[in-house]
Amino acid sequence: MTILITGATGNVGRHLVGQLAAGGHPVRALARDPSAGRFPGGVETVAADLTDLAAIEAALEGVTGLHLLTALGSSNETLPNSAEIAAAAVKAGVRRVTTLWNGYRGPVEEAVEASGLEWTHLQPGEFMSNAVTWAEEIRAEGVVSEPFGHIAHAPTHPADIAAVGAAALTTGEHAGQSYLLTGPEALTVPDQVAAIGEAIGRELRFEALSEEQGRERMRAMGMPDEAIDYVLGWRANPPAWTAEPSGLVERVTGRPARTFAQWAREHADEFRSRP
Repeated sequence: MTILITGATGNVGRHLVGQLAAGGHPVRALARDPSAGRFPGGVETVAADLTDLAAIEAALEGVTGLHLLTALGSSNETLPNSAEIAAAAVKAGVRRVTTLWNGYRGPVEEAVEASGLEWTHLQPGEFMSNAVTWAEEIRAEGVVSEPFGHIAHAPTHPADIAAVGAAALTTGEHAGQSYLLTGPEALTVPDQVAAIGEAIGRELRFEALSEEQGRERMRAMGMPDEAIDYVLGWRANPPAWTAEPSGLVERVTGRPARTFAQWAREHADEFRSRP
C-alpha cells in the first residue's frame, strides 16, 4: 500500500512520512523541494507543485493512500484544483485520503467527500510549531511580543496530528470522520513562553502588543495582508473548541498527546542564543 504524502517537508508532512516509513509502509514524499526534508531510507521523493495536475497524476500511480494539503504555502491560499486532484486519485485507485485543513472546511474537503474516497479530515487548532516564529526574538532579546497573548489555546504537537493521520491512512476505522484536534492543555502565550524558557534555561518575558502593532510585526516578517487578517482573527476570536483538550489524539492513537513542554525541549536549540 503506497501512500503519497503532499507537503512532505512541512510540519505535519515530515512527521507523517517518518511514522509511516517506521511502520513499514511504502511512502512517496511529494514537495516542491524534497531535498529540504530529511527522509528515512527507502522513502521515494517527488518534486512537484500541487497546482501541476500532470505531475500529481504521475505521482499518484500505484498509490492507494493520499495525504492532501488544502492550502498552498505561507499564503494559505486554498488549493485551486481540488476537484481535479480528487478525480485523479479515484482514477489511480486511491482508497483512503486524509486532508489537513487551513482553518476552515472548504472546496478541498467538499471535493474529497464527493469523490467516493474513504476520507478523514484533520482539523487542528493551534500548532505548537507556530512558536518557532518567536525564535529570533527570543535569541536576540529574550522576549516574545504578541497581540492577544492572554487568550488560551490547546496547541497540538505536529507529530500527534501526523499520528492521527497515519492511523486513518492505514486502517479502515476512521473513514467519514472530521477530527477537531487539540493538545492536552490550554495555554496562553505567556504559559508557552515560560515553557520555552524552562527548556533553554533562560528567563524570558512576554510583552503584549496591540492588534495594530501585531499587524505591523507580521508585515515586517513578509506575511501578506490576507494571511495576517486570518491569523489575527483566529487569535482574537478563536473557536471555543480550540482551548479545550479533546482527548482525540489518545483515543485514536492509544497514547497521550504530547505536551507543549515536550515540544519545547525537542526544539530548544532553535531558541538558544548562537555564538
